[in-house]
Amino acid sequence: MPLIDISIAKGRGEQQLRGFIAAVHQAAVDTVDAADENITVIVREVEHEHWSRGNQTIAERR
Repeated sequence: MPLIDISIAKGRGEQQLRGFIAAVHQAAVDTVDAADENITVIVREVEHEHWSRGNQTIAERR
């Protein structure tokens, strides 16, 4: 059962979030050998300071 857990910065509207979830879900359906109803996509909105790329947070890169 594929689980996709994504963190993005706060500030998007509900329509944008739903569109993002739908696009990620469809990408998983297209690439993972799993039934559509078995794929779960979770999107968490977080503050920028919690983000990281590589081994540094965005705050550390400033």
